[in-house]
Amino acid sequence: MTHAAGAAAAPVRMDAAEATIATLLLNGIDTLFAVPGLHNDPLFDAAYKAGNRFRLVHARHEQATAYMALGAALSTGRPQAFAAVPGPGFLNTTAALLTAEGTCAPVLGLMGQIPQRDINRNYGHLHEIRDQIGMAAHVAKFARRITSAAAAPQLVNAALAAAMSGRPGPAVLECGMDVWVTPGAVQMPARGAERLRPPVDQDAVDRAAKLALAARKPMIIVGGGALDASAEVQALAEFLQAPVLSYRRGRGVISTEHPLAINMPVGHRLWPEVDLVIAIGTRLFVQEQQWGLDKDVKIIRIDADAEAADRFTAPAVALTGDAADHGAALAAALARLGQPAKACAFDLASQRAWLAERISRLEPQRAYLEAIRRALPREGIFVDEVTQIGFASRLILPVYRPRTFISPGYQDNLGWGYGTALGVKLANPGKPVVAVAGDGGFMYQIGELATAAQHGIGLVAVVFDNQMFGNVKRIQQERYGGRVIAADLKSPDFVKVAEAFGVAGCAVATPAELEGKLADALAANAPALIQVKCGEMPSPWDMILMPRVRG
Repeated sequence: MTHAAGAAAAPVRMDAAEATIATLLLNGIDTLFAVPGLHNDPLFDAAYKAGNRFRLVHARHEQATAYMALGAALSTGRPQAFAAVPGPGFLNTTAALLTAEGTCAPVLGLMGQIPQRDINRNYGHLHEIRDQIGMAAHVAKFARRITSAAAAPQLVNAALAAAMSGRPGPAVLECGMDVWVTPGAVQMPARGAERLRPPVDQDAVDRAAKLALAARKPMIIVGGGALDASAEVQALAEFLQAPVLSYRRGRGVISTEHPLAINMPVGHRLWPEVDLVIAIGTRLFVQEQQWGLDKDVKIIRIDADAEAADRFTAPAVALTGDAADHGAALAAALARLGQPAKACAFDLASQRAWLAERISRLEPQRAYLEAIRRALPREGIFVDEVTQIGFASRLILPVYRPRTFISPGYQDNLGWGYGTALGVKLANPGKPVVAVAGDGGFMYQIGELATAAQHGIGLVAVVFDNQMFGNVKRIQQERYGGRVIAADLKSPDFVKVAEAFGVAGCAVATPAELEGKLADALAANAPALIQVKCGEMPSPWDMILMPRVRG
């Protein structure tokens, strides 16, 4: 985010907590997800004194606060903030920070600390932890300590700039409980943090354009780094008549209704014929490490992370910077240097027919996902989970717009979904939001039903209850001679649990029932849970983990 420059105001006497809240507001961040605690009491008081300009959303577990900030960031593309006490509170947030790192989400964690002079002295303070900021550096791209009120605004701005710039990711600031309340003369910045956007290398863009024009069978592969370059990706695809492959984080970069949109199984079938890949905002891990490469395929990479270019194989051309900037420059160079392709070189119609037949065997996942899609408006947001329905959704669910399919990416951490979806809904109050989960994963954050009820968060959770860790059980049955251990579950009656928390609950047994109940719940825009009793489901993994076909 950027703000117009203006004259710096005169120094103001305030403490570090007040300066931190003021700087968040300067950056357009008006919500803090948090669980209260002694070390951060001054921060909460500063939020209170900010009045209706600032909202503090409290949850029942620190894990959920970080996931809520993550969901808000993933669904908006804008920085979001959470706070936690040190030690156990900080450690409870690290799974979400790791997922923010993996999904390139600009999340700011504000961590309390023991008195500054005692940090790392092993005195035995409440929640004392050795080298908290060093630990944070392993799951965040920026980790620093606020040591005074005067330093707070600059550090908040620096943390947010780091979170947004280059390959986005989480940042962490810690502050001693004594520093939070120590006043000083604070010079507030004239503007909020700025996202740094490297200039476009036009010579490299022209080389890429010539390479693309010479290709016979190009393919575009997009990841989460392309979510804000939807128009540019579509322009490139249509000029080159190149299919656009997306999976998980890249879903919605172009609508799955677009005639050039393809998914993983189709991409794998086309892979042996591809002679050029334009990889935009994706690690390209699956294609380079699993499907295989050879000398007959050239790669153009557009990525905000300079280190991504030759992580596996050096590309023919590396364009480092913003996907939209470089996508637009490449599209303009193509138009200047050549003529648009007349037709796609691949027979996508026959591939789609093959895929439809293959997916027809993936029941009941297909029918349930089709029911969800019919009930969920086009602008609605779907939050994926590590469950059988979630895995299948990455292949089946139509996605029409960027940031309406929220996935944990390569971390694929069980139980992330409900807290993340609460943050999605809070950041997008006017959009319907559905979160799917299995009974195993939903139990990770079941207590946050209380958070949904307390804050009136109109999220609808659909819990597929088969009384097992389904993926674990299948692997044990298939790979370990049927020796099943620690995979069967005794889960509660989720409808009764939801109602006990003050959340509307109901149970369904068919896709048709789910469609009706889901449509009603979304229309009510109130917290709701729908339990789907189900059994074992067929595996989608032969369409996800596919063998090497090149190199």
